[in-house]
Amino acid sequence: MSTTALPEPWTTARLGWLFQPVSDRGHEDEMVLSVYRDHGVIPKDSRTDNFNRTPENLSNYQLVQPGDLVVNRMKAWQGSLGISEHQGIVSPDYEVLRPTVPEYDRRFLHSLLRSRALIDQYALRSTGIRPSQWRLYWNEMKAIEISLPAAEQQRAIADYLDRETARIDTLIEEQQRLIEMLRERRHSLVDGVFGGPAPNVRLQNACIDVVDCPHTTPEVSDDGEYEAVRTASVRNGKYRPGNGLPVDADTWKARNAAGAPTVGDVLFTREAPAGEACMVPNDRICLGQRMVLLRIDHTVCVGAFLLWQIYSDRVQGHFRLSANGSTVANVRLPVLRTTPIWLPDLTEQRRIATYLDEQTAKIDNLITETEQFIELSKERRSALITAAVTGQVDVREMA
Repeated sequence: MSTTALPEPWTTARLGWLFQPVSDRGHEDEMVLSVYRDHGVIPKDSRTDNFNRTPENLSNYQLVQPGDLVVNRMKAWQGSLGISEHQGIVSPDYEVLRPTVPEYDRRFLHSLLRSRALIDQYALRSTGIRPSQWRLYWNEMKAIEISLPAAEQQRAIADYLDRETARIDTLIEEQQRLIEMLRERRHSLVDGVFGGPAPNVRLQNACIDVVDCPHTTPEVSDDGEYEAVRTASVRNGKYRPGNGLPVDADTWKARNAAGAPTVGDVLFTREAPAGEACMVPNDRICLGQRMVLLRIDHTVCVGAFLLWQIYSDRVQGHFRLSANGSTVANVRLPVLRTTPIWLPDLTEQRRIATYLDEQTAKIDNLITETEQFIELSKERRSALITAAVTGQVDVREMA
């Protein structure tokens, strides 16, 4: 990659000179858009991993026109913003900024505004006590300075990035398809065990108790040594440390008044997303909102065996039917307690749990390696974009 002097003078401008905030509401019939860190501004229904529910009343949503800059105030420091190619409406929590001058290439500015250098600026100018509460307001954002080349060079840089990022994106998509294949293999492995034997008990028969969470948000302590686990803490049968909320000892005790979770028990998410589960990782956790604790009766059930069975098609199908729809929105406790499961003797449970632990570990290692490759590819993509939009490379040499 060449690092030559800029071929033409670049001009400096503040964002406040290039955009102005707009708030055009009352367009309920327009398509709902959302802002993603990895994808920019796209139709919300084009993704299946957005668990934020769209309200029935959209009268307060803001109109977005092609070319507008849309900023997720709470996640701008993560790169959740972009120039829209779509007309639609977005949440009133977003900032909609309309260009004041037409002389720019949308693709170039989209890449520049989402480059690492600018994201660092958003983080510096966001306000809030902790990252989860940071917000970037226009009064701070508008003072950010950017350097712009002439319109012709903007187009040349955008064309170059279109070519180069397309190659990286193709490689990433291939790796993502590999991950999907591995996950399907993992699922088939689990369901192959539980698809045959008929249920002989209800889930509550495998538990001493099914404990719902306190229906309040735990008080956060930045220096807390305990963690209130949330739905984000649980994915694909695994506990994800650090995705919960830090809490102090007093909060931990209060939320565990009926007894702390113990290793060998199972955590279950009943909403957003519902139907996920993992083993309790340690005794320094408490339940956050939408979490359920399955206290295992170890005289009749092996926790890992129940965990794997929760991911079987039969159990997940039971959850879906109980939600009266194709998407699991909320697994109510009566439904969870009465879920039909297969419970053989403890020796058979241990054998199956050990088998699935070993076999899925091999697949999970391959998934982890592939995810790491994807992250490296994304870092390379980000570095390439930053170098191009800040004039560190002469794209004429790359034609």
